[in-house]
Amino acid sequence: MKTPDTTRPRPGAAILRTALRRNIGAMIAGTVLMGLYQAAETAFPIALGLIVEHTMQDRSLGSLGVSIGSLAVIITTVSLSWRFGMRVLQKANTTEAHRWRVQVAACGLQPVARDVDGLKSGEILTIATEDADQTADIIEVVPLLISSLVAVVVAAVALSLADLRLGLLVIVGTVAILSVLAVLSKRIGASTQEQQARVARAGAKVADLIIGLRPLHGFGGNHAAFGAYRKVSTDAKRQAITVARVNGTYAGTALALNAVLAAAVSLTAGWLAFEGRITIGELVMAVGLAQFIMEPLKMFSEMPKYVMMARASAERMALVLTAPPVTTPGPERPEPGGNLEVDGVRHGTLQGIEFTVPAGEFVAIAAYQPRAAAELAAVLAVNVAPKAYGGVVRVGGRELGDLSIEAVREHLLVNPYDGEIFAGTLRTNIDPSGSGRSIAEAVEASMLTDVVALHREGLDYAVRDRGANLSGGQRQRLSLARALAAETEVLVLHDPTTAVDAVTEQLIARNVAKLRRGRTTLVLTSSPALLDAADRVLVLDGGVITAEDTHRNLLAGDEAYCLAVAR
Repeated sequence: MKTPDTTRPRPGAAILRTALRRNIGAMIAGTVLMGLYQAAETAFPIALGLIVEHTMQDRSLGSLGVSIGSLAVIITTVSLSWRFGMRVLQKANTTEAHRWRVQVAACGLQPVARDVDGLKSGEILTIATEDADQTADIIEVVPLLISSLVAVVVAAVALSLADLRLGLLVIVGTVAILSVLAVLSKRIGASTQEQQARVARAGAKVADLIIGLRPLHGFGGNHAAFGAYRKVSTDAKRQAITVARVNGTYAGTALALNAVLAAAVSLTAGWLAFEGRITIGELVMAVGLAQFIMEPLKMFSEMPKYVMMARASAERMALVLTAPPVTTPGPERPEPGGNLEVDGVRHGTLQGIEFTVPAGEFVAIAAYQPRAAAELAAVLAVNVAPKAYGGVVRVGGRELGDLSIEAVREHLLVNPYDGEIFAGTLRTNIDPSGSGRSIAEAVEASMLTDVVALHREGLDYAVRDRGANLSGGQRQRLSLARALAAETEVLVLHDPTTAVDAVTEQLIARNVAKLRRGRTTLVLTSSPALLDAADRVLVLDGGVITAEDTHRNLLAGDEAYCLAVAR
């Protein structure tokens, strides 16, 4: 049997250490202030005991006045130290959570995808929110743990001065309580990690449903989809109930053990006072400490739970932050010209596909199998790592795997058939960078002019998330306008007109060919209008190119082509 590698550093632990190291100043300040708070709060029953002791002996108004003044100082210290201590810690906590959210989001938004072991966007969103918040809680946990320890130590020392047995009782009781709760905290950490995973899966399912809601309604699959979501949501609910049950057991056990310790201290102090071994003032102090020590003990006993929750969340964040990139881009840039060459690519249903699009040519590919077109688009968009498929793709004479990702994005744009539409305006969707180049030409070429003219705001018309206030055809034309406005040397369009009518499709095909004249354009489509606008058409059947000619020549001489594309 293979022995597990226990010396390998855990990425979650490294994340927690980073969080602690970055906030060491705030944690020191927070620890001092919260330690002062706990010490002052613990001093309150000690002061009461001393007041009772000396006031009964002196019986003077001066002693009473000094006593009241001392209590006022203690109360003021408690109030101010708590206020400023928590302000420092919560500010550091919030700032650290923001840092991790940004870092996780940056990993998800990087141009080179990461191998996140099957995590979906909804799961990454949960990691960037809930897990980031729980990981940052470690910033508060450590100072509160230390300050609670200060309170327990002060109480134990004060009780030991009255009678050593009282101090030992507090120390032994605290150790026993923490030992019991340490076992329960491990269960909480494991349960919380599983809960976060199931909640993330439910979030991913919701994201998938929102994206495909209209198609689901179209073919009546919404009930089955909602049933699938109900299943993952129910799993998340059951796990949440399990976590709540474990948390309830933990809290109840901690409260019961703390109460037992407080009762034991009070009863022991009463017995010692009855025996005459401690004074009345010391008895008041002991009973008061037994009550006040409940809070720091409660806080002290809850900290292991939060440590385990922070560790579990940090481990989930590490799934994203430490994931390697799917591919490692090279340093090269393509040569001027903009030609595109696909040489013997084998991936999925693609069986050694070969073709070349010279610089400035408009080529269309008629794929008889839609899956083959989608796989070719994924390869060209670098959604599939160059090492994951056979053959070579060259842009500007350079292999795709040797180009930097910046060079690929600058020279080659693959616009998917389901391009995302973002919340904002028509203008920001067409021109996200705000460069203002070719917006008017792109709007006209994509036939988005009627959408712009339909609204008083024009290009500043507000678009909802995922284009919820646009029709399918409007969303598709908006995505096409964005691709055309980018003005890349090589543009690949995948089914850009499937949601528009035949007349609009004819106009778009003519406009795209005109706008892209002199630049390399490849269209994966079965649209007769786009096929007719292309300089030549390649037929993709069975994973290979089986024919090549103009659209009209293929219609006249290839019956299979005619059946595949004629409408």
